Amino acid sequence: MVNMETDLPVRRVVHPTERIVTGRLARLLEGYPREVRVGQPVLVVVVLTAAGMVRLPARLLRVLLGSGGRGGRRRFKELKKGPEFLVTPVRLWDAAGRLVEVELHGHLPQSALYRGDHLQLTLRPQRDADLPPRVERIVNLTTGQLLTPRTATVWSHLGPPLLLQAALGVLLVLGVAACATLT
Repeated sequence: MVNMETDLPVRRVVHPTERIVTGRLARLLEGYPREVRVGQPVLVVVVLTAAGMVRLPARLLRVLLGSGGRGGRRRFKELKKGPEFLVTPVRLWDAAGRLVEVELHGHLPQSALYRGDHLQLTLRPQRDADLPPRVERIVNLTTGQLLTPRTATVWSHLGPPLLLQAALGVLLVLGVAACATLT
């Protein structure tokens, strides 16, 4: 492909279809935030039912004692929004001389990748076919580092306290059901 204004060849960026791509790092583009979608069924089960069962006695006790305040509790709307994670488009020259683009989700140390590093990327296709594949693992063959980017998940967004409340809520519901069947 030739640019008509400058008569210089322009390289077209392609999305690789292979599971493993090896090449030289051309450029890390500017990162941007993307939101993890949280499914309604997950939130309804965890927040409204199970965690609500544990909160009910605490709420009743607070009303009886007259102490107000919401504490650190997050609203359903805040939980539904989901966590954000960093998406960094990565371009590299593959073995065939093509300029390929992939997405790096999460954070890596700044000193982990430099322009010209020889990389081996393990990729996974994304749900949206228009998006480039996502990097699962990076092996920097220049430095010998193995890098695995980590992103926020739905479970890390909900947090251990809410998940613990949900588990206690399930146990409470099961205990009440067992007592009801025995008596």
